[in-house]
Amino acid sequence: MTGRTASWIGGTPLKTEWSMRIWTTVEEARRHRQQARGRVALVPTMGALHEGHLRLMGEGRRLADTVFVSIFVNPTQFGPGEDLDHYPRTLEEDLRLCEAAQVAGVFTPSVQEMYPPQVIDAAVDVPDLTSDLEGAWRPGHFNGVCRVVLKLLNIFQPELAMFGEKDYQQLRVVQAMVADLMLPTRIVPVPTVRESDGLAMSSRNRYLDEPQRRKAVGLYKALKQAQRMVEEDQETDPLAVERAM
Repeated sequence: MTGRTASWIGGTPLKTEWSMRIWTTVEEARRHRQQARGRVALVPTMGALHEGHLRLMGEGRRLADTVFVSIFVNPTQFGPGEDLDHYPRTLEEDLRLCEAAQVAGVFTPSVQEMYPPQVIDAAVDVPDLTSDLEGAWRPGHFNGVCRVVLKLLNIFQPELAMFGEKDYQQLRVVQAMVADLMLPTRIVPVPTVRESDGLAMSSRNRYLDEPQRRKAVGLYKALKQAQRMVEEDQETDPLAVERAM
């Protein structure tokens, strides 16, 4: 995977200075995975990349010889009335960021490529970890996460896969799935990257107006206050912690 590469996105050639390849089919991705040397790390994403995703790529480069990124807005993890149609899609900018991060290749499949209409659906779940918290509010969400992650791990067979601690329930669900199904991939947790005001970086932050963003930061500050009271002040009264929050 060396030299200048021209790949095609929507019929337009995208030229890159780094030797980054761009694939849209499973067959292409598998073929180039087989040609990769050394340890491979995969960074699964839904695009709209930010510094948090770049941290995942950087950690992948630190621990592996080759880093692949997937960019796919996965419809099976969106429920009725959620933001599937409006989820930010910024593929050209995402590819520029991946190129700057010097990843070896980016997989950008279509929905039909990942979920062929002639194939009968399978279900993947970790019910002990998906029945509460976000799972309770978004029924079926983690089934979709497990299904697409399992597909990506099967396509790329990476030694490592990088997941952010920001989506902690997702991280634990994926770790449990990989352990139970005995997949030959180590899931690597990567610490949350935050904005200067403390808000965790997220592709959906662009949805927030100013009052909503202040509330989001307030939630983070309240949680940090509770942590200080319990760990530093040795506070044992939950009502006192709740009042302070």
